[in-house]
Amino acid sequence: MARKLPPLNALRAFESAARHLSFTRAAEELYVTQAAVSHQVKALEDHLGLKLFKRLNRALMLTDDGQQYYPDVRDALDQLSRATETLLKSDLNGVLTVSVMPSFASLWLVPRLQNFTNRHPDIDVRIAADDSLTDFARDDVDCAIRYGLGNWPDVYEERFMGEDVFPVCSPLYLEKHPSLVSPQALKHHTLIHDYAIHSDAEAHLAWKYWLREAGIKGVDHTRGPKFSHTHMVMQACMVGEGVALGRSALIQTELDAGRLVRLFDFSISANVAYYFVCPKGATERYKIKAFRDWLLSESAQL
Repeated sequence: MARKLPPLNALRAFESAARHLSFTRAAEELYVTQAAVSHQVKALEDHLGLKLFKRLNRALMLTDDGQQYYPDVRDALDQLSRATETLLKSDLNGVLTVSVMPSFASLWLVPRLQNFTNRHPDIDVRIAADDSLTDFARDDVDCAIRYGLGNWPDVYEERFMGEDVFPVCSPLYLEKHPSLVSPQALKHHTLIHDYAIHSDAEAHLAWKYWLREAGIKGVDHTRGPKFSHTHMVMQACMVGEGVALGRSALIQTELDAGRLVRLFDFSISANVAYYFVCPKGATERYKIKAFRDWLLSESAQL
C-alpha cells in the first residue's frame, strides 16, 4: 500500500521552524528565503487540513496539533539523516575508479598518488587512463579529471588547476647548444610537437600559436617529430631530441629534478584548465569527497 506522505521539503521547513520558533532562523538554516519557509509550512498545513502554527505579531507558536506533530517529524528526519550518513560511510572503503587523461596520469597524478594513499589507506585507487569524456551513466567510473573550458552538461565540476606554456629542453641539449638564448634562435633547432589538440581552445599547445604570441618570425613551426600524448613529448625532450612546449602543471617535477630546463621568460597562460568531475549528487560520497579534497589540497601547494 502506497504511503500518503507530505512533501519532504515541507516537513523540513516545519521541523526547522518549530525547533527555532522562527521562520527567519529556519530560512537561514535551510539557505532559503523566509517567504519560502512560510510557503512550505502553509503547503503542509493545507495538505494536512490543520493549523500547525499560531502566527503572532512578533512571535511564532505551535498549535496543539503542531506540538503533537513536531516530535514525530523531528525523530523521522533524524532517522533519515542517520540512515543516509551510515550509507555514505559504508562507501568509505573499497575501490575508487578515476578516469584521467594518460599524460596527466603519468606526469602529475601517479607521482603524487602515494600522498593520497598515505592519507586514505582504506581506499584503493584505480586509474583508468582515457582521452575520451567519461559517461558516468555507462562507464564504471566514480570520478574523473578533465581538461578544457568546463561547462560540461549533467555533471558536477570544479576547477582545480590552470597552467602556463613555455619552451623547455634537457640540460644536455642546452649544454650542446649554448647559443639557444633567445626565441629567435629556435629557427636553428628541432621543435617537438604535441598534436593531442582536441579543439581551438587548446591551440596554445601548438608551436604556431606560441611563436605568434611571442612575436617570433622566420621559424618553421611545421618541422620536427610529433607525438600524440604530452608524456611522450616530454620523454623525447628529456632524451635530447629537441625543444618542446612545456605545460607548467605537468612538468614541475621534471623542472625541480633538473631533467628539464625552462627556456626564455615568455610564457602563455592557458585559457583551459584541469577540472575535477563527478556525477551530480555524488560529491558527498566519502571516497569521492576524499579524493576531491586531496586533489584541491595537492594542487594548491604548487
